[in-house]
Amino acid sequence: MTQALLWHTEKLSPDYAELCNALYERELKQLAEADLTTAHAIQNRLKSLPYYIKRTAYAMTQQSDTPLQLDVQNASWTAKQQNNMPMKEQQLEAVWQWYQSTELTLGLVIPISVGERIVLDSIDRIDDKKIRFRSNAFGWFDQNNIKKTLFTQQSQIPQPTIQLFKPNKKVMISACAGHRWQRNSKAQPVTLTLRELLLSCAINWHNFKKLSASPYTQAS
Repeated sequence: MTQALLWHTEKLSPDYAELCNALYERELKQLAEADLTTAHAIQNRLKSLPYYIKRTAYAMTQQSDTPLQLDVQNASWTAKQQNNMPMKEQQLEAVWQWYQSTELTLGLVIPISVGERIVLDSIDRIDDKKIRFRSNAFGWFDQNNIKKTLFTQQSQIPQPTIQLFKPNKKVMISACAGHRWQRNSKAQPVTLTLRELLLSCAINWHNFKKLSASPYTQAS
């Protein structure tokens, strides 16, 4: 698809325009509340917003195989929430067996539990020699490092425990819809970032071991 045809298709989609408006409103609000100390930092964020917002809005309108419902007004995915975090088959050994049986690909979308919710990340580096891979946001994972506690760069205060998850339909739906739990009870869903929304559009719902076929949904 050429860029000209892409823009023409977008203009014909009422959902695309509404998604862009919702994403702009959300991102500008976050930018206004962000702790950015220089005008240069704010300018860089503003310059990149149009590209990522248009890319995300377009990708969300192209999802025909997703089990999620698109909430256009809030630029989010919705789905029925499980009473508890989906932990079936998430034992450490079972999780690593799944990844070892998979021909890992750069950009593959993977789920990671962070405290009370499951987030989406992607593989950005593969080390065949040491049998490990790195996720974009959470670092290296190997057979002995599936569950860990991260520390902030500013201090040694521990953050919530993170654990690599094996993707399945319930897990990926929960991550895409921002589901979270507190003390084994359902809590208010969180709003996904632009990057998480784009990753949600890169999921291959027919085969979690493969990338989505769409060239407009790849996130880094």
